Amino acid sequence: MIMVSDESAFVPDWPAPAGVRSLVTTRRGGFSTGPWHSFNLGFHVKDDLSAVRANRAKLARISGLVPAAFHWLEQVHGNRVVPVPAVEQTPVADAAWTDQWGQACVVMTADCLPVLFCDDRATRVAVAHAGWRGLAAGVLESALGVFPDPSRVLAYLGPAIGPSAFEVGDEVRATFTAEDPEAEGHFRPASPLGETWYADLYGLARQRLETAGVNHVFGGSACTFWDEADFFSYRRDGTTGRMASLIWLDNA
Repeated sequence: MIMVSDESAFVPDWPAPAGVRSLVTTRRGGFSTGPWHSFNLGFHVKDDLSAVRANRAKLARISGLVPAAFHWLEQVHGNRVVPVPAVEQTPVADAAWTDQWGQACVVMTADCLPVLFCDDRATRVAVAHAGWRGLAAGVLESALGVFPDPSRVLAYLGPAIGPSAFEVGDEVRATFTAEDPEAEGHFRPASPLGETWYADLYGLARQRLETAGVNHVFGGSACTFWDEADFFSYRRDGTTGRMASLIWLDNA
């Protein structure tokens, strides 16, 4: 990964076309203290609000965007996708898209999977927040629905909890396999009697994207749970911060 000016963010390693800019933050190099140490971007996690404002101002400097260009969502583990700029100030949604220059689609995560999308002509971008509930509800398919031709879409899977750490109950496995029996291959037993399973969010996302017609999928190698130095993890820590994944069109 390519760090941007300091260790607070990196440029995703994917062949996005010229005119598409993207950025993923780490937990490093910010102003928050305590369990939110240090580059927490979430106002909703009980961190000091002045520290979060300072972190968001730093993100604007790193990205080269003005603060008003960031379009934050109220994420609810659903499948709603909204255009940005949106009518609502902070839309209740888990995906966003735009075809306008200089408008950043943003999601926050701390184990859930952030997915960036762009078309190969740099005319439209999108981002989705995909925990297991949103993934099962079709949030990736909702985001893809804003693109006329999925075969011309590139997707990048950002940092999420990895398959050796994401232990779930049998109801999660049943939710996915009931819709698609091939999802079985992305679960492995975590207990002798099959009460719990290790789920591969990356694998499930790749499968759904490929089924939807996306042939170019990148990323999907980090683990927020095990990489405590670089990433926040709700599953690991409970009270913790949030990273941001953002994408925008740049005509510079």
